[in-house]
Amino acid sequence: MKKPCIYILSDSVGETAELVVKAALSQFDDGPFDVQRIPYVEDKGTINETIAQAKEHEALIGFTLVAPEFRQHLLARARQENIECIDIMGPMMDAMQRFFNAEPRLEPGLVHKLDEDYFKRVEAIEFAVKYDDGRDARGISKADIILIGVSRTSKTPLSQYLAHKRLKVANVPIVPEVDPPDELFKVNPNKCIGLKISPEKLNDIRKERLKSLGLGEQASYANMDRIHQEIEHFNHVVEKIGCHVIDVSHKAVEETANVIVNKLREDSLK
Repeated sequence: MKKPCIYILSDSVGETAELVVKAALSQFDDGPFDVQRIPYVEDKGTINETIAQAKEHEALIGFTLVAPEFRQHLLARARQENIECIDIMGPMMDAMQRFFNAEPRLEPGLVHKLDEDYFKRVEAIEFAVKYDDGRDARGISKADIILIGVSRTSKTPLSQYLAHKRLKVANVPIVPEVDPPDELFKVNPNKCIGLKISPEKLNDIRKERLKSLGLGEQASYANMDRIHQEIEHFNHVVEKIGCHVIDVSHKAVEETANVIVNKLREDSLK
């Protein structure tokens, strides 16, 4: 038996319509379904071609078209060919037009143009992933914030949390055997945040980490002498940079993030 087919037409990218269609499909257990998106519909010819394909494949059509003439044309042609066709956004727009007593702008893709905040957040998240754990020192000069700390001071989760606040964050691990990147000493020190932690707390965290990996607590990673060495090296680095330091020993990621955001806000007012 062939898969049920659904065509999605949109005068923009069609993401909204596809999300709605797939959300509805999730309520049916007879899948899989063949969902085909047809974006950037700009003429009736594309609509007619889709109608012909939908008839051939006995498909259902869902659409988000803001231009009234395209909506009416598609619905009329679908009725002629006896094709099930669902206007996903039109009824909501019509209701809002009545409720607000105002004309809609009828511009395709406005949800993406208006949601600049969403794209900034995505960009910041991708930035945090790309420049995580010091993997590319070039990110230091591009970042809004550079987090510095020894291993297990929550640099990565903190980077991701701040990225959701649209901040581009790079993080750099501090290890005695590896010289910090030169870029770290060239950027504005106000952009750098040192993440300080007590030796005892770090020892506890690292022991738990070793357990989760199925390793013994005797590894040098959780050795107190090694931890003191790392922290001493960290103190030397942040002192050389001259950056702000936050004690994260007993702070949740959210608390540390709030301290950083408040500091940025205060710096911007100076």
